[in-house]
Amino acid sequence: MGGPLEYLSDLLGGRRGRKHKKMKQLQTVELKVWMDCDGCELKVKNSVSSMKGVRSVDVNRKEQRVTVTGYVEANKVLKKVKVTGKRAELWPYVPYNLVAQPYAAQAYDKKAPAGYVRKVESNTFSNPNETDEQYTTLFSDDNTNGCRIM
Repeated sequence: MGGPLEYLSDLLGGRRGRKHKKMKQLQTVELKVWMDCDGCELKVKNSVSSMKGVRSVDVNRKEQRVTVTGYVEANKVLKKVKVTGKRAELWPYVPYNLVAQPYAAQAYDKKAPAGYVRKVESNTFSNPNETDEQYTTLFSDDNTNGCRIM
């Protein structure tokens, strides 16, 4: 039970008897879409622009990138692009300066646009084994007995 102010608000707002829908947040969705020509670009742009909640659509055919801004969900935008017959996926790249090891085998992708590497989880890289760790601590500056030749 709500208070009298909520009752008056619902009464004047016309929301009587209806449940409140959760508002979607404004977000930016980036997709990688394989496009070959101006027709492909236009087809994808018109398809996504017709969605409810879309504020802007930016298509960069050189990078094979579609950026959609609006009150939309990423999976719905992806589904809408796939309906056009184009191969699409969520944008798999991040700027290379945001990755701890950008030239590792999992992150480096020669098909990525300039300045980008593939998005990978940080725990996928192998940790150094115990013997490597022992050698690094043996000859560190903190260990005064590590090397007496110096």
